[in-house]
Amino acid sequence: MSAQPMKIPGPDHPIAITPNPKRVMVTWNDRVIADSRKALTLKEASYPAVFYIPRSDVDMALLAHSAHNSFCPYKGEASYYSIASDGERSESAIWSYEDPSDAVSEIKGYVAFYPDRVDSIEELTT
Repeated sequence: MSAQPMKIPGPDHPIAITPNPKRVMVTWNDRVIADSRKALTLKEASYPAVFYIPRSDVDMALLAHSAHNSFCPYKGEASYYSIASDGERSESAIWSYEDPSDAVSEIKGYVAFYPDRVDSIEELTT
């Protein structure tokens, strides 16, 4: 865990994590990168909702650790992955909290995708 000070979500900065009842599929470069019926939806303050997908439902063979990292005072230190396939690359398209704060411990072992660095992130009813 980072040595930076952590904050606890509350009324001024709420974070809610709920199981997503729909199938979530992520595509990039004409490939399915993730396909899950076990995604979580994280709603944080006024930010758009983010889907967190279990690593077991992600094609991790297409991912490579990125040198990029960031820190969220509510969630902790984020690691990043780039997607590479067929000579194409999407840099730092995915993030993951390897050791998230206790307040969001449900997202450990999950990854999230930047919508502008993949072709699509879809919620499907099938």
